Amino acid sequence: MNHFSKKVSMTVVKRLPKYYQYLSDLLENDIEKISSRELASLMRLTASQIRQDLNSFGGYGQQGYGYNVSELREAIKVILGLDSEYNCMIIGAGNMGHAIANYERFKREGVFLKGVFDIDPQRIGTVLGGVVVKHLDEIENFLEINEIDICILCVPREVGQIVATQITDLGVKGILNFSPLDLNVPDDVVVENVNITDSLFTLTYLLGK
Repeated sequence: MNHFSKKVSMTVVKRLPKYYQYLSDLLENDIEKISSRELASLMRLTASQIRQDLNSFGGYGQQGYGYNVSELREAIKVILGLDSEYNCMIIGAGNMGHAIANYERFKREGVFLKGVFDIDPQRIGTVLGGVVVKHLDEIENFLEINEIDICILCVPREVGQIVATQITDLGVKGILNFSPLDLNVPDDVVVENVNITDSLFTLTYLLGK
């Protein structure tokens, strides 16, 4: 686990991927340095917030110069743990699982798909993201011979907890949860929930119609 995680607020941590993406875009446009004011303008934050966020992780930037884009991006990459490689598996080979399996960005950032599981006979044996879909019954044998860091859970709500309990009992410590429920997992398991319905309903509220 990242050694900064218990010291820094999750509000700041959740902004780090945004920093990483903006800095990556700057590098692609051959921009080598940027001030906190310029970065704040791009990200719709304040310069003070930028400095406060980055100071949470150590000293970055120089007064009168700003930030070296490449060095800052590399530092955030390390903080995010993207300097390591991760093996993942997907449970649920429906539309969501299919889309995630074919998301090329994961591989570029060092997250490699090693297994896909489902219970639908029509999906078993098909290929997603270069991986053959297996029956969920095979997952125990799979995890005995494959070290999996992240499980991407794309199953219906009614079976989400059952599957989560099964995989955590088998040693999986990280879950990216697309199932619309709050999972009950051991304290040493990290869950990141991605609830598309909640986001949609928040948007409809903000539209105010």
